[in-house]
Amino acid sequence: MTEQKPSYKAILFDLDGVLVDMPKGHFEALNRALALFGARIEEDEHFGHFNGLPTRKKLEELERLERLPPGLREFINDVKQQHTKDIIPKYCAPDYSKIILMRHLKDRGYKLACCSNSIRETLHLMLKSAHLFDYFDVILGNDEIENPKPHPEIYLTAFKKLGIEPHEAVIVEDAPHGIAAARASGASVIPVRGCEDVHLALFDPILV
Repeated sequence: MTEQKPSYKAILFDLDGVLVDMPKGHFEALNRALALFGARIEEDEHFGHFNGLPTRKKLEELERLERLPPGLREFINDVKQQHTKDIIPKYCAPDYSKIILMRHLKDRGYKLACCSNSIRETLHLMLKSAHLFDYFDVILGNDEIENPKPHPEIYLTAFKKLGIEPHEAVIVEDAPHGIAAARASGASVIPVRGCEDVHLALFDPILV
């Protein structure tokens, strides 16, 4: 008997490190803000631990480790968000392999969602800068839910908005926190190393 492929209805994407190369941008923007207080995170700890976490969670961890004076998290977060907006065009230029991918998936009838640990405002700015915003049926940032990744809430919320069940979805994620959230949601998961892995051929095994 031939094994039947699952019938997927939706494909959900993280943004940073999946559709745009923004993890480097978040690293740069956060260190610009931290430099005001003589603090810094190194590249290896950013990509090994902090990548994929909301900025507030990163700052909370740095304060817990006594690498930041107490009481500055909200101020540094606001400064970091402004730096992020300033450098979005540098890291979120249109990538036509991603635009072709989105057009193809929409033409095949898939619902699309983008679920990010970035806040809604910068998430929308990044998608618009990359010319991807209009392809998505659902877009969710971490300030639109209670529990950010690695909790699965953002994906469970997206399933409800899309009108699908978890087994009808495929999620593309890169960072450990995002992969954990995707797997906990009950959907199928495609882990990638970075946005260079995300192109049409990646979906050949599941497209029907």
